[in-house]
Amino acid sequence: MSPQISSVNQTDSPQPSIAIVGAGAIGQLLFHQLASAGQAPLLIGRQQASTDNRPTLLQFTDLKGVSSTRTAQVIAPNSDDAQADLKHISLLIVCVKAYQVIETLKPLLPRLNRECQLLLLHNGMGPHLALAPYLNGRTLCLGTTSQGALKQQRWQVRQTGAGLTQLGLFSGPKLTQTTKTHLLNAIPNSQWCSDIIPMLWQKLAVNIAINPLTAIYQCRNGALAAPQYRHTILGLLDEVILVAQAEQVPLAREPLITRVFDVIHLTANNFSSMYQDIAHRRPTEIDAITGYLIQRAATHGIPTPHNQAIYQQLTTLEQRSN
Repeated sequence: MSPQISSVNQTDSPQPSIAIVGAGAIGQLLFHQLASAGQAPLLIGRQQASTDNRPTLLQFTDLKGVSSTRTAQVIAPNSDDAQADLKHISLLIVCVKAYQVIETLKPLLPRLNRECQLLLLHNGMGPHLALAPYLNGRTLCLGTTSQGALKQQRWQVRQTGAGLTQLGLFSGPKLTQTTKTHLLNAIPNSQWCSDIIPMLWQKLAVNIAINPLTAIYQCRNGALAAPQYRHTILGLLDEVILVAQAEQVPLAREPLITRVFDVIHLTANNFSSMYQDIAHRRPTEIDAITGYLIQRAATHGIPTPHNQAIYQQLTTLEQRSN
């Protein structure tokens, strides 16, 4: 059965107090979208933007080329202000890389109030399972977005693509209706899904088929439409489908293949995040993408030779670039 998807209308309820941890391209994009809807979230970066608590100026260029500047309060998680600021947060949106989720949240969780709800928004899967022992009953929501954004300078972001954002509850109490309303009204083309896990598996399949290959072959997404890559892509996806079925997540083969090649065509001029990580000598999210699939396959005794080969190639490339 397909998950139910809901949208909500404007509400007169008080606005939630929102913080975004991770001031990268997507974190800043969400900041601007929430700010334009009347909700200016607190931004939590690796370091405080200024030492005298002056607001930080964030520049944003939308898909039409229209630029705007907004002020933001940016704090570091270990700053003197963090203790007091975080106590008032009702929703923490986590936009760091998958491999940074646990190390980022462990020191923050004790500073949050017990009712603060969490939303993970990153590529891949896995951190939601590792995070479970630290939640103490808190709400955990998961999400995926195909919106595109490019960080041009530290506080300058340009939106590069409109896409679908899907959010849903994973564990704990339901997200408050007021908070859900503000999120869905602020983020264009966003949906609330009654079962978010199938949505994450579909996004995982797309990432598995595209991201590592673009990094290995040093190409834009569109290059993968060439015939020589089709056999590899189909092999990767067939293994995803088998593992997903073992996880009680049915994925229809032909629609999934169509979706992957649609993404390849729609994002033809884009460089994937994994390509960019390799190019800039940064760690990749391969362990939360292909690595997660291999890990789940092992628990079910399912061989994944295509994904194993790609994982080995990518991790070797990653080690050489770092």
